[in-house]
Amino acid sequence: MVFGSASNWFSPTNPNKLVEDGQRAQKPAMESIGSVPDMRQQRIAQEAGEEIDHEMARPPYIHAILAGGIGGTTGDMLMHSLDTVKTRQQGDPHMPPKYTSMGNTYYTIWRQEGLSRGLYGGVQPAFVGSFLGTCAFFGTYEWGKRLMIDNGIAPSISYFTAGLVADLAAAPVYVPSEVLKTRLQLQGRHNNPYFNSGYNYRSTLDAARTIARTEGFGALFYGYKATLWRDLPFSALQFAFYEEERELAKQYMGSNTIGLPLEILTAASAGGMAGVITTPLDVVKTRIQTQQPSTSSAPAPASTAPLSPSSTAKHTTPSKSNKSSAPSNRPISTSSPSTTLKAHGAATLDTSSVIRGLRLIYKTEGIWGCFRGVGPRGVWTSVQSGTMLVLYQTLLKYFEQRSNEGTAV
Repeated sequence: MVFGSASNWFSPTNPNKLVEDGQRAQKPAMESIGSVPDMRQQRIAQEAGEEIDHEMARPPYIHAILAGGIGGTTGDMLMHSLDTVKTRQQGDPHMPPKYTSMGNTYYTIWRQEGLSRGLYGGVQPAFVGSFLGTCAFFGTYEWGKRLMIDNGIAPSISYFTAGLVADLAAAPVYVPSEVLKTRLQLQGRHNNPYFNSGYNYRSTLDAARTIARTEGFGALFYGYKATLWRDLPFSALQFAFYEEERELAKQYMGSNTIGLPLEILTAASAGGMAGVITTPLDVVKTRIQTQQPSTSSAPAPASTAPLSPSSTAKHTTPSKSNKSSAPSNRPISTSSPSTTLKAHGAATLDTSSVIRGLRLIYKTEGIWGCFRGVGPRGVWTSVQSGTMLVLYQTLLKYFEQRSNEGTAV
């Protein structure tokens, strides 16, 4: 009987049975189509599902740390020469300034001082500080972001806050290397006949020893607060922009994979916007870290003497009587891009007073003084951020593939 029933299903003598079954099969499908929300609701549901999948596919911390360290260091090394141009423009102690436009500054340094000692001066401390700092940054960023999202905090707030916390974790490693890098960038080659910065270190090690001996070990942390003032909002804005732009790109592409062009665009635009917005804080940070220490012993002869290219002024050792005086008062220019206080009526500035520094620069140099070096900084942060974040995502995928291959074996 069972076989008879089965034969009736496939018998050509019962065509109405097949038509009716086909209609019944189509009916649930049509009902399901009618019950589906409109296209907008479908897209929202799909995006929500993709976001959940994206958050679930979290890389191991070691992968995030290594990918961030390699990506950040590569970006910093790639753009180090342009960072040197920015530092020269912001910290030029000549009046009127020797360096003006970005292209002219780049060409002048390259022609007069060369590549390794000129445009790539200070690259050794930059390399060490960049790798260690970005490793600490990305490890802390991933931890903080996951912790806040898991506790129900909105993703945009989580990204912004995680960027702040990550920079706090990276700063103790990053700031000393930044002091060494910035001074060596401003100095250029040893016994530089083309530019008198007030420093004349033979090497990175000599710079560290000289600073610790003549100014104290704490001098390696000059501008610590100013660096935090610059880097905390920069990192927070950068990653807030980046994460939000990637979400928009995913919605546009309809997939978690947005492709290399959009990866580059989102990363570069996020870094560039954050870099331009925080330029005034970068100007104050650079001047605090590169300015000469104040002395109470008649600075008039040294300050009134013209800055000759053949001058070999070194970072002199302050006397013990100077050490007893308040060491936190350091000079900052109030009349030019100079980093050294001139004798004619300029005021002193507490190194921790970033707000006062901004006010002094704005009062004496105008709004463009606060944005000195904005061109190279905008380009530098765009390219560096694009390189770092694209490499970060690429390396995370590579590490994941290798892990899956190892598991499969």
